[in-house]
Amino acid sequence: MIDTKWDIILAGSGMSGFGSVRGVVAAVVRPQVRRAMVLLSAGSALALGLNTHEGLITYGAVAEAFPDMASAGLGEEEAKQAGHAIEIGKFPFSASGRAMAIDEMGGFVKVVGSATRFGNGELAGGSLGKEFFLPQQIPVGGAASTDLIGHARQTRLFFSTSTPLGGKELKGHVEFDFALAAAPLGAQRSTNAYTPTFRRGFISYGNLLIGQEWTTFQNAAHLPETTDFVGPMDGSIFVRQMMVQYRQPLGSGLDLYLAAENPQTETLTTTSAAMVDNDQDRMPDLVAKLAFKDKTKELHVAGLVRSVSVHSAGAGDNALGYGATVGGKILFGPDLRHDVRFVASAGRGIGRYFAVGFAPDALYDRAVADRLNLVGNVAGWASVKLGWTERLRSTFMAGYQHADYPDSLPVPGLANVEAWSVAGNLFYSPVRNLDFGIEYRHAVREVASGLVGKMDRLEMAAKYTF
Repeated sequence: MIDTKWDIILAGSGMSGFGSVRGVVAAVVRPQVRRAMVLLSAGSALALGLNTHEGLITYGAVAEAFPDMASAGLGEEEAKQAGHAIEIGKFPFSASGRAMAIDEMGGFVKVVGSATRFGNGELAGGSLGKEFFLPQQIPVGGAASTDLIGHARQTRLFFSTSTPLGGKELKGHVEFDFALAAAPLGAQRSTNAYTPTFRRGFISYGNLLIGQEWTTFQNAAHLPETTDFVGPMDGSIFVRQMMVQYRQPLGSGLDLYLAAENPQTETLTTTSAAMVDNDQDRMPDLVAKLAFKDKTKELHVAGLVRSVSVHSAGAGDNALGYGATVGGKILFGPDLRHDVRFVASAGRGIGRYFAVGFAPDALYDRAVADRLNLVGNVAGWASVKLGWTERLRSTFMAGYQHADYPDSLPVPGLANVEAWSVAGNLFYSPVRNLDFGIEYRHAVREVASGLVGKMDRLEMAAKYTF
């Protein structure tokens, strides 16, 4: 606001001048203010008229938007009705550097502490399964053990930018955390230093996306609230990878996604349960998805077709892998505080898409037969969230996965066959963007030899999102 001496009168904290009003609360204009102004985000001002009355003349108003905007005084129609002679001026947003390129930094700080009892073995030091639920790392065939750990490795940062260009939005996004696959040796000895790990990085222009993003075959936004990194990992599709994706809006909340994504074939031999990374793929994985969204529900159905491929030293084989998934999120109850979420998936030769590689895409052993033998997959999870109050809520969830190995080849005894889990939590948010949670999880893993491993974990987390 401006007084008769054209001095700035701050209407609250955070205003440093014209066009910089983010965080300002609309306030009563001081009695000595006689000239009303419209403050534009680029720093321009237009006098709408004079008011000869002493004392209060108007209220300020703030629009929370990118770029920031504020206004005060009479609008065009109000000024005309009051009998003022007015002039109209226009200022294009394209001349505003603030409007042309908006940069944003965000993420969260997450602190986790857990106590775990493994019923059938001991997990090696530095294993990621100590820090979040990975069904394939539940020990089998040993004596019971306990583990206590605390860390902040799931803390995440992202940087994004958006620029209007040619009537569309040109956007960029880079995201990383510190949850590397294995902690450096001795990391917990003194400094707990962990390496940043690249997670997402993409460019989008209008409906086209190019870069590393969550696979089109899943919907990461449907994952339930949990103290864990993922939650029902045993039933989840969980992949980030390079892709070229196009979204076509179909109207009425329905979108079609088409994507070509980075291929990778994971196999086991007949004698070892260690996953083999085969990097001789020749065709991208192809995904199509229909996604629907309205005020109370989100639903999606997706299909995946891929070429499972192993080629080396003049030998190898190709096989057609395929799969389908359906999932959703349905809100209900008072103020829509409750929800039901679910995902169900099945296929052959798509093992790497589930639970960070719980089961392989295929069995392949050149010494036995130069042929890929695809593994079948069934997986799913479901959760119910109950919002007890605006600040207190619980989520109850269950997950399941089963791998169906071919009968034509022997299967390694430690190959993962089945996993399931159940969990429940309680979250409290004393203020916006600050969450405290406690969660209990029971999980079971079974391998091809018939050995079974069990895990019981009590976990607490604090998370500040910014």
